[in-house]
Amino acid sequence: MDKKNSGVGVLDKAVGILATLESGPHSLAELVAATGIARPTAHRLAVALEFHRLVARDLNGRFILGPRSAELAAAAGEDRLIAAAAPALAALRDATGESAQLYRRQGDIRICVAVAERLSGLRDSVPVGASLTMQAGSAAQILMAWEDSEKIHRGLKNARYTAAHLAADRRRGWAQSVGEREAGVTSVSAPVRGRNGKVIAAVSISGPIERLGRQPGRLHAAAVVATAERLTEHLKQGK
Repeated sequence: MDKKNSGVGVLDKAVGILATLESGPHSLAELVAATGIARPTAHRLAVALEFHRLVARDLNGRFILGPRSAELAAAAGEDRLIAAAAPALAALRDATGESAQLYRRQGDIRICVAVAERLSGLRDSVPVGASLTMQAGSAAQILMAWEDSEKIHRGLKNARYTAAHLAADRRRGWAQSVGEREAGVTSVSAPVRGRNGKVIAAVSISGPIERLGRQPGRLHAAAVVATAERLTEHLKQGK
């Protein structure tokens, strides 16, 4: 069987339209020319794909890939990220002696999606599934720092950190916080990026100020950044 022909004609044509739009916007005439699909069929399929948000229109009415494609890709990326996070966070915990977490943003909160707890002694316990504020903490700073200026402006309202903190985070590639989220707790975080370069998660270590001090980044920023970079590279390779 032809690798481009599954035997389900309508599906093959729909996938052909999506593959064509991968290179950029196309008018209906351009879709027809590129795919060889009859104009009425191409129009019917493109409109159906638009209904399911796999296709959208640009300002000129041309067909483009829709938001659903990105959502599916993000979900697949999240599965790969979480699968890779467990051993990465365990290694980070062992290297630093502190609890390690992975956070993803959901609107105005951040969710802990993976954890490697410190095995004994005083620790900062954040269970998987915990919802934490976006207004405090080094992970919140990381998940906010690379947003567009409008989102940053909104996010800074009532935040415990400032625009200057976010600028410093972007410059050095990591963030630290001391008592921002919870009195006596300090943390260090670094960004995990998806295949498009966008920050999609934050790797963190956290623990008591008595052990990490008031400049926890001096102790552990290198290890946290290295872990975040390993996860980023894993996602880029699509393994």
